[in-house]
Amino acid sequence: MRFFFNTGNNMLQNIRQNVQGTAAKIVVGLIVISFSIFGIESILVGGGGNSVAEVNGEEIDAQEVQQAITAQQRRLITMMGDDFNPALLDEDRIRPQVMEALIGRRLLTQSATDLGLSVSEASIGATIGGMPQFQVDGAFSPALYKQLLSDNGYTPGYFKSSLRNDLLANQVRAGLAGSDFATPAELELNASIINEQRDFRYLTIPRETVQVDRDVSEKDIAAYYAENQARYLTEESVDVQYIELQLDDFREPVAEEAIIEAYELARHDFKAVTENSVSHILFEAGDAESQRARAAEAQASLDAGQDFAEVAEQFSDDIGSAARGGDLGTSRGDAFPEEMEAVIANLAPGEVSEPFETDAGLHIVLLRERRVTDEATLEEMRPQLEQALQTDEARAGLLGTVGELRDLSFNAENLDGPARELGLEVEEAPGVTRTAGTGLFADAVLREAAFSDEVLDAGHNSEVFELSDGHFAVLHVSRHNKPEVLPLDVVREEIASAIREERTQEAVSLAAREALSKLRSGTALEAIARESGYEWQVELGAGRRSFAVVPEVLTRVFELPEPAAKQDSSDFVLTAQGDAVVIELARVDPGVYDVLPDQERRQMQSQVAGEYGGLVDAAYRAGLRDAAEINVM
Repeated sequence: MRFFFNTGNNMLQNIRQNVQGTAAKIVVGLIVISFSIFGIESILVGGGGNSVAEVNGEEIDAQEVQQAITAQQRRLITMMGDDFNPALLDEDRIRPQVMEALIGRRLLTQSATDLGLSVSEASIGATIGGMPQFQVDGAFSPALYKQLLSDNGYTPGYFKSSLRNDLLANQVRAGLAGSDFATPAELELNASIINEQRDFRYLTIPRETVQVDRDVSEKDIAAYYAENQARYLTEESVDVQYIELQLDDFREPVAEEAIIEAYELARHDFKAVTENSVSHILFEAGDAESQRARAAEAQASLDAGQDFAEVAEQFSDDIGSAARGGDLGTSRGDAFPEEMEAVIANLAPGEVSEPFETDAGLHIVLLRERRVTDEATLEEMRPQLEQALQTDEARAGLLGTVGELRDLSFNAENLDGPARELGLEVEEAPGVTRTAGTGLFADAVLREAAFSDEVLDAGHNSEVFELSDGHFAVLHVSRHNKPEVLPLDVVREEIASAIREERTQEAVSLAAREALSKLRSGTALEAIARESGYEWQVELGAGRRSFAVVPEVLTRVFELPEPAAKQDSSDFVLTAQGDAVVIELARVDPGVYDVLPDQERRQMQSQVAGEYGGLVDAAYRAGLRDAAEINVM
């Protein structure tokens, strides 16, 4: 039997991907919150009953709900990266979805048990062993398995229990999906609709051909303005005060004594470095025998005293290095293939190797120079030491100030007091909207905070946001600019254009209705087109996915009833470009399942069976829920 499961993999989805910066800190925070609520033992070891719901007498405890919420939060953080939206991580928003999912899964596992289904330990072990998250070089790693579960707040027992429930639930779902199939009549019906073809004629009335009054009076403009003021409002915005802290603002010159002290500590950890300057001649063209013959010829030239660079330029198949006399640059023992590095290590400066092979071909190597650095000097290490010391001191100052700013701004009426106490500057950003901002407020997280109930309505300062590593900001809304009706003079031309556009659309529609009236009165569509100077076309065998006709026309064609006595099969539509198209449906040919290519028939069978299987699954789960006794505390 095939097993289909999601949650086991979802539980570990992307947990090996790096989530850095602010997102990483939030992940850690979520784990800390879980520990603080339930205790380390309850999260990592399990433990007692703190029921939040019962499904047919079986409890769902708070730990399980919190585990599921935390897992969902981590998935959201991973998906959003550092551009995460904090509002989406709110537990009150996530909890109802999690509860529904847990109740649904519990109902399915109970149903599986009632049906006598089970999952063996061997199946669970094989499933876990096959998960790529737990594999190293394609093989299951017990150490990695335990480490990943531990890092993400799971025990092996909890994970296996969850996986067992998922496999049980999906046995039920797979059985339901496999029990349904599409009958020949259903396939014929679907094919007749999906593969239906239609023949139709249509004429196009371009918007440029209609005559409209282009002169718009002041009276018309004033009346339109009065009736449509909701269209001409300023965008809601806020004027924001903010304090921005960046790591570079805290950088200070580093004392010479500190640099010397850091050097004395670092010099003892400095490892000697050997650098080899190398040239080579590569023989890769032809078969092995011809390579050896050319290598012997080159070796003879070297033995005769010819300069290595000249021989490399003459013989080497490595075009890039041959033009430089075979120069490959330097290596510290890891730049070239292992076989080459081993040969280089055994050469003395100025010595040429015997021919040897690597995957690239046959080589002759010259060691031009070997330089061994026993210890870096103070001047060599000064830039990096100074940078590291400066960064460490700046980060300490930044984080200390951020901590104080959090404390001071939490209860302050605005940002003036905290700024004075910490010697910081309050900056202003006027006209920040919900959808756009410049500079700092190009960040959607800050814009959302500015328009939050806590900041905009209650008038509080925001939290101190970490926007990126070493970059923090806190904000306060100083003014709320609600939407206002724009003055008439500002929108006069826009209104005049709107009136002209409405007149054009009315004129195009009127022309289309007149043509449609003639068509329904018995005049041929082509005669109407010739009389009015419109273009007309015929489309034969158009399918639902035809690209030869504009979408608005194709949609309406397949909505029209099949032509029959006393039944009209014509209409008109307006396109996105503002043209009118008058349509006359001539014939409908239903699709025929038996004439479809084998691949399309298989696709239709799979599609129809999948759709019906989904309906059966949904109905089955709805039935389980209707019959269940569910109590949410």
